[in-house]
Amino acid sequence: MPVLPGAEPFRHEGGEVGVLLCHGFTGSPQSLRPWAEHLAEHGMTVSLPLLPGHGTRWEDMQVTGWQDWYAEVDRELRTLGERCGRVFVAGLSMGGALALRLAAKHGDAVSGVMVVNPANRVHGLSAYALPVARHLVRTTKGIASDIAKPGSSELGYDRVPLHAAHSLRNFFRRLDGELPQVTQPLLLLRSPQDHVVPPADSARILGRVSSTDVTEVLLEQSYHVATLDHDAHRILQESVSFIDRLAPGLVKDPGPVKEPDPVTEPGLGKEGTVAGG
Repeated sequence: MPVLPGAEPFRHEGGEVGVLLCHGFTGSPQSLRPWAEHLAEHGMTVSLPLLPGHGTRWEDMQVTGWQDWYAEVDRELRTLGERCGRVFVAGLSMGGALALRLAAKHGDAVSGVMVVNPANRVHGLSAYALPVARHLVRTTKGIASDIAKPGSSELGYDRVPLHAAHSLRNFFRRLDGELPQVTQPLLLLRSPQDHVVPPADSARILGRVSSTDVTEVLLEQSYHVATLDHDAHRILQESVSFIDRLAPGLVKDPGPVKEPDPVTEPGLGKEGTVAGG
C-alpha cells in the first residue's frame, strides 16, 4: 500500500551527532517531523523512520507487532552508529518506549535519551480484555489528535487494530523489566494535561531507570502530542540544549528559531492512538 501523504520517513545527512526519532503507536513520522527538521537545521544527522504497519492503512498494522517496530529502529540506530560519533535516541509516546529500550540494549552506543510523554503501559479494563477481545473484534476506535493548539492535528489511523494493541501491551511489560538497564542521561518532557498517557507512566519510568543525569520538563500548555502543540518550541530548545551539553562543539547554531505555522507549514496531520500508545 502507498504511504499516506505526509507520513513519509525523514532522513538528513549532517555532522558527527546523530539523532534517531521514533514516532508513536498508529501514528507516523509526521508527528515528529518539525522536531527532526529542527535538529537537521542544527547540523545533526537525523533519522525518522516509518514503523512497519504504520502510515498506510490499519489493516497493514494488524499483522505487525512490537518486534517489527523495534527491529526497524534498531536497524536505524546501528546505521547511525556507523555514520556518527555520538548518537542520541528520542521518541513520542510508544516511540519514547522504543527509545528507552534502545538505550537499555545498546549501552554506551547511545549518548542520551529524549522522550516526550513516554508510554509505559496500556491502561484501563481494555488492557485485561485484549488477550481475548482481539480474537473477537478486529479494531476499536482510535484516540486522534490529543492536541490543544487550534489548527494542529496528527496524521494516523482512526482505528486501533487489537492484535497490534495486544503486542504493544506485551512490549510495555517487557520494557518495564529492562528500564533499570537505562543509564544514559535522560531528558523527559511531559504534559500534565495528557488525555492518552497518564502521569503515572512518566513517574514509573523515572523511578525505574538507573540514569543519574535526569531532566524533567513540564509542558504546561500542551496535550499528548506535544511535538505539534503549544510547547513544541520548548521541546526543540530543550533537546538541542541537552545534546549540546553532552556533545559540546558539535551542534551548529542556525540562528533564531521560527515558530511553525500549522496553516502554512507541512507536517501537521492527524494520529489515532490507543490509551498508553
